[in-house]
Amino acid sequence: MAPFLKNRSTMAATIITTEDLKEFKLELLEDIREIFNENRAMVMKKEWLKSTQVMDMLNISPGTLQKFRHNGTLAYTKIGGLIFYEAGQIEKMLSDNLVNNEKLK
Repeated sequence: MAPFLKNRSTMAATIITTEDLKEFKLELLEDIREIFNENRAMVMKKEWLKSTQVMDMLNISPGTLQKFRHNGTLAYTKIGGLIFYEAGQIEKMLSDNLVNNEKLK
């Protein structure tokens, strides 16, 4: 055997056809669609919080939470004796009432 061939390892060549690339593209697009749909479903799902969770989150008393409900500051849903608040509405309320200190100077 020739000295330059002693240390060469043989590697099998893989031939990729246009059809292989098209199939790969379709599989990749389907995977991306599945990921997108899973994420969209998670975003669309609303999270509901009980009064105690909202009071803890905002560090407020039951009376303050009742005042927020009564004056329309915070929307709620009542089912039987339980009151629920949409987490997104609480975040919106906090954002809407954000005070920018730059304007106060």
